[in-house]
Amino acid sequence: MQNQSKRVVVLGTGGTIAGTAASSSDHTGYRAGQLAVQALVDAVPALRDMPLEAEQVAQLDSKDMDYATWQTLARRVDHHLAREEVCGVVITHGTDTLEETAYFLQRVLAPTKPVVLTAAMRPATALHPDGPQNLLDAVGVARSPQARGVVAVVAGAIHGASEVRKVHTYRLDAFGSGDAGPIGCVEEGRVRQWRSWPQGEPLGIDVIERDPAGWPRVEIVTSHTQADGALVRALCNLGVAGLVVAATGNGTVHRELETALLEAQAAGVRVLRSTRCLEGSIVGREGDALPVTPLIPSKARVELLLRLMAGR
Repeated sequence: MQNQSKRVVVLGTGGTIAGTAASSSDHTGYRAGQLAVQALVDAVPALRDMPLEAEQVAQLDSKDMDYATWQTLARRVDHHLAREEVCGVVITHGTDTLEETAYFLQRVLAPTKPVVLTAAMRPATALHPDGPQNLLDAVGVARSPQARGVVAVVAGAIHGASEVRKVHTYRLDAFGSGDAGPIGCVEEGRVRQWRSWPQGEPLGIDVIERDPAGWPRVEIVTSHTQADGALVRALCNLGVAGLVVAATGNGTVHRELETALLEAQAAGVRVLRSTRCLEGSIVGREGDALPVTPLIPSKARVELLLRLMAGR
């Protein structure tokens, strides 16, 4: 069953789903963020009789996502979710940083209503664009009474904000959820659920209300062959507040890099250790000097940023 009388708000931020190219056969040489979100909604006949609102929050290529847009987006999502007549929010987004935006919104808002990010791997001008079906599926999830929390709906799969990650550069089913697997899928407009929806305690919108220009600087460094501490020390000189290390294997870090990270940590820089492996998370190393997170590096960076802003 769906919330037939409830309203869904569709917030547009640009991305490939709103991209255009000179030729319908061009899937890579397009310009992202060219079409308004209302045009995306209007292009899906099945959405025309549904109670929807469309609002343009930003119009950018998601590779260029920034804190100011995140702040505005979180405010607008929070505003619309507070409306009694709104059952959920859909966000059209680029694929490149979708996983980061999803995690950011879940940690800040942890909504009890569904917030559904959707995207496309082909521009709107493609001979067979994937955006319209993804948007239709996303609206279906947003109207589903059992749905809650921040999720991503792409290629028929429903991914949780904490697990979703882009795993392929080009194919239409470009997202996965690692070991956890998807929350469920959308089949002919119906939600089929396999595991629990995202939950948690929200940090609260107040945490991100400061000027984005003053948000803490958090960077990612990678452990690799011949790694040393030069980059870490340079970042410390630039005033970095937090560092995520994308470690090898089960959280191992090159000894030279580890020395520099421990020095930074002793000087007050917050450090989190993730793994650069595509699957799995660090196991059995919680007692080490460098704190461990099960999050992938891009999300670990968002987590550390928000911890610093929340004073944790």
